[in-house]
Amino acid sequence: MTMESYKTLEIVRKNSDSSVFNLIINRPSHLNALSLDFFIEFPKALSSLDQNPAVSVIILSGAGKHFCSGIDLTSLSSISTQSSSGNDRGRSSEQLRRKIKSMQAAITAIEQCRKPVIAAIHGACIGGGVDLVTACDIRYCSDDAFFSIKEVDLAIVADLGTLQRLPSIVGYANAMELALTARRFSGGEAKELGLVSRVFGSKSDLDNGVTMIAEGIAGKSPLAVTGTKAVLLRSREVSVEQGLDYVATWNSAMLISNDLNEAVSAQLAKRKPRFAKL
Repeated sequence: MTMESYKTLEIVRKNSDSSVFNLIINRPSHLNALSLDFFIEFPKALSSLDQNPAVSVIILSGAGKHFCSGIDLTSLSSISTQSSSGNDRGRSSEQLRRKIKSMQAAITAIEQCRKPVIAAIHGACIGGGVDLVTACDIRYCSDDAFFSIKEVDLAIVADLGTLQRLPSIVGYANAMELALTARRFSGGEAKELGLVSRVFGSKSDLDNGVTMIAEGIAGKSPLAVTGTKAVLLRSREVSVEQGLDYVATWNSAMLISNDLNEAVSAQLAKRKPRFAKL
């Protein structure tokens, strides 16, 4: 089953009984480079999935041979031309800042989506592709995947989230080394660094494996799953004490639910729980 139509994306529900939906970057002839259209469409697509009660988990992947080759260079040069065309340096700079902020918001939409977003990475994951996956909740890749924080090679300071999110995933020193060298690193090294949770032997193994993992998460209480994502994201920004206070308040509102009753009675009856949609 296919959902709304987009220029740069495709939403696919592979199994009509499933609450796992696939969000696919769909510009294979451009190696899934991120165009200006992508930055408009991506947050809209995520929001539509987030608001759809039939969706429990989202898998983000790329069509064709690669996950994502980074920002579209044509888009990059058009942003550059627009920003240098005005005769007022202050106004041109303010306009560029707004453009960057809106592109940042498109990536941050992954974190703002209540439902878990799992990245399934094959082939190239470069520049803006790394920005995307570092905002995802879980990351897996195939054996042929390779990564590069490429921005310094284009005379750019990476500005869509990698420099902010990667250090807490792979450690500060590793993030600094990868960002300054822009070197290419393999899926195996990504696993060693903790960037991905598992490397699958092939693209089909990746697709099947990630679908199984996503189905497992989709079978759990949606209140517990969305709450766990929200609390973990909040805890990243605050002290342990503040994080504990936040989750105490969260659970005082959310814990006493039909999901809790269903989970306990399913455990006692040794049956699979059935939860209402969210």
